[in-house]
Amino acid sequence: MEEIFKVPHGITIKKDGKKIVVFGKLGEAKADFSNPHVHFSTKDNEIIFKSDTETRKSKRLVETYFAQMKKMVEGVEIGFTYKMKVCFTHFPITVKVEGNLVLIENFLGERVPRKAKMFPNVKVVVNKQDITLTGSDLYSVSQSAANIEQAARITRKDRRVFQDGIYITSKND
Repeated sequence: MEEIFKVPHGITIKKDGKKIVVFGKLGEAKADFSNPHVHFSTKDNEIIFKSDTETRKSKRLVETYFAQMKKMVEGVEIGFTYKMKVCFTHFPITVKVEGNLVLIENFLGERVPRKAKMFPNVKVVVNKQDITLTGSDLYSVSQSAANIEQAARITRKDRRVFQDGIYITSKND
């Protein structure tokens, strides 16, 4: 099984062992393609993904790597944007960004702020009740949004009554 990915104009790719780093106008995206059955090589403006065997599992893995390369190139060309909404009915929630942390204050009246870790190269903009996350790496942006959602999760209360939280409203991926 073999898949050939053609690199668009304006994108540079650096191969470092089993890792690929893609550079573009919006930054860089990294991925680790280490698998004993799938190999890749670079030629001119192409990346060739090959599998040793013709099993279904190795074919799926080659296609997964190909799709991941497409998302990496899309990220450094266009970027990814996640929009989130702060929802509350009981206590007004305030959200602040400090370094690589997002602080969620006054969540359900708690005195200690909840913290969500942000990945590097993810830009977080808070505008009252709207949070926007942008970046060139899909994994970093989506995992940062998931970290915020998990930090504002309610436990040990009826979710039908306590619907406070921070939720993803739209994705641009």
